[in-house]
Amino acid sequence: MKKMIGFISVLALILTFAFFTEQTKTTTSTKKELPIVGVLQLTSHPALDKIYEGIIDALNEEGFIDGKTMVLDFQNAQGDQSNLNSMSARFVSRNAAVMVGIATPAAQALANSSQEIPIILGAVSNPEEAGLVASNEKPGGNITGVSDLTPIKEQFELIKELLPEAKKIGILYSSSEDNSLVQAEQAAEIAAAMGYETTTLTVSSTNDVSQVSSSLASQVDAIWVPTDNTIASAMNTVIAATDAKHIPVFPAVDTMVEEGGLATIGLNQYELGKLTGKMTAAVLKGESDPATTPVQYLEQGEIILNEEKAKELGISIPQTLLDQMANH
Repeated sequence: MKKMIGFISVLALILTFAFFTEQTKTTTSTKKELPIVGVLQLTSHPALDKIYEGIIDALNEEGFIDGKTMVLDFQNAQGDQSNLNSMSARFVSRNAAVMVGIATPAAQALANSSQEIPIILGAVSNPEEAGLVASNEKPGGNITGVSDLTPIKEQFELIKELLPEAKKIGILYSSSEDNSLVQAEQAAEIAAAMGYETTTLTVSSTNDVSQVSSSLASQVDAIWVPTDNTIASAMNTVIAATDAKHIPVFPAVDTMVEEGGLATIGLNQYELGKLTGKMTAAVLKGESDPATTPVQYLEQGEIILNEEKAKELGISIPQTLLDQMANH
């Protein structure tokens, strides 16, 4: 009898051990199956932060919750190229299910790290010109995403409406950003076609912004700024320099108007992020293949006007423009 009891006890211990071992395996397996979403952001400034916020909200709406249905690996390179490269390698080593690049330098670092893992672009003006896809209509590889191509012609028409007497327009951007160079060249062509005399100055880093902005403001009637991460990171410095000369700034991005610019017809950065997040979710669900998914665009820009800044600079806002904003 004692032998029988001993045998039953040993058997029970074996079964118990096997049960918990299997449970542990199951739990570990479940955790491993959660897809890893690697998000790489170039740096922190309000425009890029809004895009990231939109991405996360869209992923959540599509059922992807960090720690429950996905593992979110968010990395901010703080504007450092070596960080971009090492963080991209980190996603690859973790075998991410999809990688998301916020701003062109981040997207380029991800593209250099893998030709297999799906990559979704957030805020890249022209992926084709940046060499990230074969074409914006048929990307052809592992990359697609959302363009933040800004409506430059409409922005210059807005300048003419607000400043009908202006003759000289300054263009300010960072020489280190390919994306900005493309926009600046297009802006110069559009401005010339509209009869403006243009002066273009560049900065190589945020350290140059105050001096260059002040110099440019001394030469022109207004300043136009593209979607440029270096300028966006130092927008307060730009405005301090231009306000001292009573020169208005027309940035391409809505959040830069909120930081002291006068006006723009720009894309909503949060909505850009949401569209990026939806494209990411579609890849995670297996509903979309980057190779055959065209680069997407927001349908139209919004008029954003800083009425307080207009009052400070003594600029009258035409009633037709106020009516247009009210009906938007």
